[in-house]
Amino acid sequence: MLKPSLVLAAAASLGLGGLAIAQSSRDYISIVGSSTVYPFTTAVAESFGKSGRYKTPKVESTGTGGGIKLFCNGVGVQHPDVANASRRIKASEVQACAKNGVKEVTEIKVGYDGIVVANARSAQIFKLSRKDLYLALAKQVPDPANSGKLINNPYKTWREINKILPADKIEVLGPPPTSGTRDAFLELVMEPGCESYDWIAGLAKSDKNRFKSICHTIREDGGYIEAGENDNLIVQKLDASPKTLGIFGYSFLEENLNKLHGSLIDGKQPTFENIASGDYPVSRALFIYVKKAHVGVIPGLKEFVAEYTSERAFGQEGYLVDKGLIPLGSAEAKQVRANATGMANLKL
Repeated sequence: MLKPSLVLAAAASLGLGGLAIAQSSRDYISIVGSSTVYPFTTAVAESFGKSGRYKTPKVESTGTGGGIKLFCNGVGVQHPDVANASRRIKASEVQACAKNGVKEVTEIKVGYDGIVVANARSAQIFKLSRKDLYLALAKQVPDPANSGKLINNPYKTWREINKILPADKIEVLGPPPTSGTRDAFLELVMEPGCESYDWIAGLAKSDKNRFKSICHTIREDGGYIEAGENDNLIVQKLDASPKTLGIFGYSFLEENLNKLHGSLIDGKQPTFENIASGDYPVSRALFIYVKKAHVGVIPGLKEFVAEYTSERAFGQEGYLVDKGLIPLGSAEAKQVRANATGMANLKL
């Protein structure tokens, strides 16, 4: 049986200190967000549900940006309790949360993941630099004949960019703008690729908006194809189209090593060991965000967090590691667990 109240929305006009109270009518945990974090959270949800004490949480893959937007829309049973995220929440998103009454949020780092650029095992393994990827995927690139000038991306094949690469047409399946994987790819791949040009690197300090415009704007002429939030669908398409590359989280590569292999990036293979050690250059932290106003109201929410941060789940030999999650170090995991147990407030 649910507790009888849940804060729903700001209601200053009612003289209730900005809060309205309404009857709760949901007896399961609602989770939205990142497609990368989805399989890990789903595994925790299934394990949690098997205990029989609480219902299995409902987990939806909406993309990081879309999930955080839903999460921040308000407090109450019509809004999610947890958001999965393959990047850290932005200051602008925290502000949107607060504006809608979501003023207390707990951030929980659950582990690490690598972003891979993969293709079918029937094709050759690509050896790419981040500069190669920038030149292949940016909407505008530096003019080779005129330093300091940008031109619309003229490159049609990989060999035009780098003579060691095949003469195959540039065709990359990747995540949409709502995806945390897309955000992380822009930051971890496209920006360093941009910065290989000194004059663009200088813009990072002198004209940040222009820098981001140059580095973050993806071509729209068919070289990059938005493939939605379904990473499994990208895997299927790559298997059927050997000359196409795809961008997604390492865990999906690990699950499909019979079909795909990952490209070397800056000379490093996308392996569990390289991501865990920090040698692989395209790795990022993964998070879940919990709405504190729902703790103690939605049945099992605090207990779900305890399961997620337990040693048997996200520990060095936990069941999430078997799913492809790169675990936190022991000291970091201990601190994360303490923050989660105490439902510490998010600090940016």
